[in-house]
Amino acid sequence: MSYPVADKILSKYINTIGEDFTGYRNHVMRMLNYCHYLHENLDQAQSEKLQIAAAFHDIALWTHKRVDYLVPSYNECRAYLASNDQENIADEVQIIIDMHHLIKTYHGPYEELTEVFRKADLVDFSGGLIKFGIAPSFIKTVKAALPNAGFHKTLMRFTLIQLSRKPWDPLPMMRCKNLYNRSSN
Repeated sequence: MSYPVADKILSKYINTIGEDFTGYRNHVMRMLNYCHYLHENLDQAQSEKLQIAAAFHDIALWTHKRVDYLVPSYNECRAYLASNDQENIADEVQIIIDMHHLIKTYHGPYEELTEVFRKADLVDFSGGLIKFGIAPSFIKTVKAALPNAGFHKTLMRFTLIQLSRKPWDPLPMMRCKNLYNRSSN
């Protein structure tokens, strides 16, 4: 499946992402395939929100060169949305990005797409070991069409940099608490 909104956004970051571009692009595209599998009835507007979130969700690894990338990633996204007259979806896309590393199920505003996105990212991050009901054959097909291209090595490289900077906080992007519905924690 093609995701032109995500591809258009990512094309503006080719030089910034550099040698990691194919790995990141393939991660984004694998995630989007998993999102569409997990939610078979996405309409065009929902798909576009997920494409925007996917393109930006990890972008500050490169734009800000930091592992605590959630806030600068959705700030980059908000600037994009403002420049494209799409501020009306900014809050939803921010929550999707902000909660994509939540360890537990997300409950709160914009739950449907946020949870699909969180699951899709975890399926890809785990290399398909965690499936959330996605058929293993589908995961295999997606991975063959969109190879890892060093993406997990890139994540390890950034993690090692973070460890050298702040060994007491090696994974600052992880979310143990749902920031948008504290009663569910």
